[in-house]
Amino acid sequence: TPQLRFAHRRGFKMPINIAIIGSGPAGFYTADALTRACKGCHIDIIERLPTPFGLVRAGVAPDHQTTKRVVKKFEKTALLDEVNYYGNVTIGNCVSLAELRELYDAVVLAVGAPNDRKLTIPGADKIGVHGSAAFVGWYNGHPDYQDLRPELNVGTAAVIGVGNVALDIARVLVCSAERMAGSDLPDYASCAIQGSPIYDIHLFGRRGPIEAKFTNVELREMGKLNCSVPLAKAEQIPGDDDPVLATLSDRDRRLSERNLKTLRTFSLNRPDEKSKRVHFEFCAAPVEVLGGDRVEALRFERTQVTDGRAEGTGDFFEVDCGLVVAAIGYRSDPIVGAPYEGDRGIIPNDDGRVAKGLYTVGWIKRGPTGVISSNRYDGEVVADYIHKDFGNLPKSDKAGRKGLESLFNARGIRYVTYADWKQLETMEIENATGVAPRRKFVTIEEMLKALDKSAPSREFA
Repeated sequence: TPQLRFAHRRGFKMPINIAIIGSGPAGFYTADALTRACKGCHIDIIERLPTPFGLVRAGVAPDHQTTKRVVKKFEKTALLDEVNYYGNVTIGNCVSLAELRELYDAVVLAVGAPNDRKLTIPGADKIGVHGSAAFVGWYNGHPDYQDLRPELNVGTAAVIGVGNVALDIARVLVCSAERMAGSDLPDYASCAIQGSPIYDIHLFGRRGPIEAKFTNVELREMGKLNCSVPLAKAEQIPGDDDPVLATLSDRDRRLSERNLKTLRTFSLNRPDEKSKRVHFEFCAAPVEVLGGDRVEALRFERTQVTDGRAEGTGDFFEVDCGLVVAAIGYRSDPIVGAPYEGDRGIIPNDDGRVAKGLYTVGWIKRGPTGVISSNRYDGEVVADYIHKDFGNLPKSDKAGRKGLESLFNARGIRYVTYADWKQLETMEIENATGVAPRRKFVTIEEMLKALDKSAPSREFA
């Protein structure tokens, strides 16, 4: 906003110690803003996994390599002299938030929202029902989800949700091997997906297409796949004179009108044009997962949208399916030593300020909204807060990274440096085949073993 006078414009030198917990986009945008706002400060980025970049590595779809290029900007920040990276460090296990606040002048929480918002209808605990965080993590090679092993030997899948994540899931499941050859889809996921007999995927939205959250670029991409045809129902797509459009901001109206135009082209497609189909179904609220131990079908109630809310009409229908992925949102974990708002799954804050010396950015600040670049503003705001809170104080008397490394050494914590990550990255690139950009390490154990093998004399703390 024009009212904010960001600290980097004032060029104040401030030798303070700052820890950022989380190395996703929010964490790196904050580190970048701090290097400009607080000249001379020491910034330590602490990450639970050995690998940096958060959802850019483990959330962005494996065939969207252009989107992943943002890590080149993050790397410039990581390689600055004032920035250190400590991977393979779990807050609450290796070190507590209270201890970090003793070691650092400022601590910034940038841990994101790693957990699925649960589907809470009857039958949601059946085998074959997954959340999108887990499912996307599985096909992206995230170490947390190697044991998921979703059953893909089914003919029909259902994705609950009509945002970009839902589109990504549907696209990855129907993409040809040729298209995915240039992705970083792990081998185990590629074999499972390419060997799957899935030929129909249904995407369900509780509300109408005007309220859908996907972007038009992602939506149009569904019409460009070589082995799948997108299908929509003409009667579900409102005209450009729909009165709801008039209630939107100019920007939101333009976005909705583009989506409606694309969906109209999908409504003209024939289901037999290609071997696989992606069906868009709106105004359908899931009410029950049907089947025995495993999912066999979904039951829905038809809805109508009133003042932006989906209201049930009492009209029910069922769709057979053997796989369900609920892409209905994400939640953050509580952190011992920080307040937590359970209803929203965030840390309560005043535009990023939790207390003097404690701040938050990204999804744990505002919930799972926006795109990668949305986190840049959060970082600028928090950098300004830290400058205001500590800019007039004398040189820091906090131990900072020296104290952190001493603590790790005393506890036998094996942390991964950014130089270690670059070794892992080099090995991933060298292990790739064909036009694939990399072959990911997908467990923490194999990452650490690879580092041992490449540098057997390295002494880990």
